[in-house]
Amino acid sequence: MARDISYVRTEMLGEKPPPASSVGAVHWLKENLFSSVGNTILTIVALYFVYVVLSGAIPWIFLGIWNAGSLSECREIFAERYGDATEYACWAVIRDRWDQLIFGYSFGNLHEGLWWRPLLGLVLIILALLPMMYPNLPRKMYYITLATLFIYPWLIWGGSVWGPLTAAIIIGVGVLSYQQLSNHMLSWMALVASLVLVALLLLYAFGGIFNVLNGVAPLELQSVPSREISGFVLSITIGIVAIVASLPIAIVLALGRQSDMFIVNKLSTGFIEIIRGVPLITLIFVATVLMKYFLPSSVDLDPVLAVMILVTLFTAAYIAEVIRGGLAALPKGQYEAADALGLTYWQAQRLIILPQALKISIPGIVSNFISVFKDTTLVSIVALNDPLGIGDSIRADSNWNGIVWELYGFIALVFWLFCFGMSRYSMYLERRLQTGHR
Repeated sequence: MARDISYVRTEMLGEKPPPASSVGAVHWLKENLFSSVGNTILTIVALYFVYVVLSGAIPWIFLGIWNAGSLSECREIFAERYGDATEYACWAVIRDRWDQLIFGYSFGNLHEGLWWRPLLGLVLIILALLPMMYPNLPRKMYYITLATLFIYPWLIWGGSVWGPLTAAIIIGVGVLSYQQLSNHMLSWMALVASLVLVALLLLYAFGGIFNVLNGVAPLELQSVPSREISGFVLSITIGIVAIVASLPIAIVLALGRQSDMFIVNKLSTGFIEIIRGVPLITLIFVATVLMKYFLPSSVDLDPVLAVMILVTLFTAAYIAEVIRGGLAALPKGQYEAADALGLTYWQAQRLIILPQALKISIPGIVSNFISVFKDTTLVSIVALNDPLGIGDSIRADSNWNGIVWELYGFIALVFWLFCFGMSRYSMYLERRLQTGHR
């Protein structure tokens, strides 16, 4: 009988680590950068391009000078330090003029003590946006949001504190009247009546209430004319107002364009098409320059307010089309489900349709917000000093004549920080609202 010489293992072997080429950094490089001959060639070319750019940019950035009084002084320091014609960044211009770039001419004079006003306003804006961006925060924070609507303009423009407080009182009266009237009539009729009441009070009672309150306790800040509001304070003010105010207007326009009511549909469609068919720079020019010829001579048109209104309407027209795309992307069954539940039109929109449509439209909406914030630099055409306008003024100074990259690089960095923050929040919001399976 033949002897069985087969080997039977009596114990299991331990797990071995996976090959180095299938995990970790090596695997990632192989899959993403060197997966084929073409990708390998493109990777090498891209790495060479990055090397060429960084080899020149990094020394220029980090070997720059921060302590100098002029561009010529920077060049003298470079010549003394390196002994040749090599020049690096002259960051001294940012150290010398950063306050004007950020706060503008009125608030940028730090020795006058006005810089705290835009800083406090920015803090209030952040606190006001937090409850809208993160709904899990306490609802009491909405009081900060409401207060910011009246406090921020007072901080920026100055004047008597009773101006915004009187407006707040009148609007509060309108809200209370709507709550009382809605118990006795249809909601839309109560809304119209309340709006008419607020308009009449603003026209005929505002001055009297303001004079009484200001006479009892005059509280004022130093006034700042609109033409003197400049720098990033101007860009942030216009951008925040346009972003916050354009979204509800865009929702109404999008719903109006899809409405079955002939007049509402045609008015919404006409407004959207007219605004989208005209460049923003043309609308700004018309609002601040040409409108003066059509208004009575006694009417003093505030340039910043006019720009805010036009930029808001312009942004709303574009966002309305984005939201309309989100509405069109919803399955018909969602509308039928709302009808089956017996919901009214506005209940269906608020509870079922709009939440889904807005979730779909988040990337397009935020893209328009970023675009409009960058487009605030167009106000320079109507002699408002945005950061780029102040940069040109600084370059016109004999001390800094000829400096370019440092100024525009700093301005670009600040714009990038705001825009990058908005894009990151957009991605966070998409992840938080994601309910489907990828």
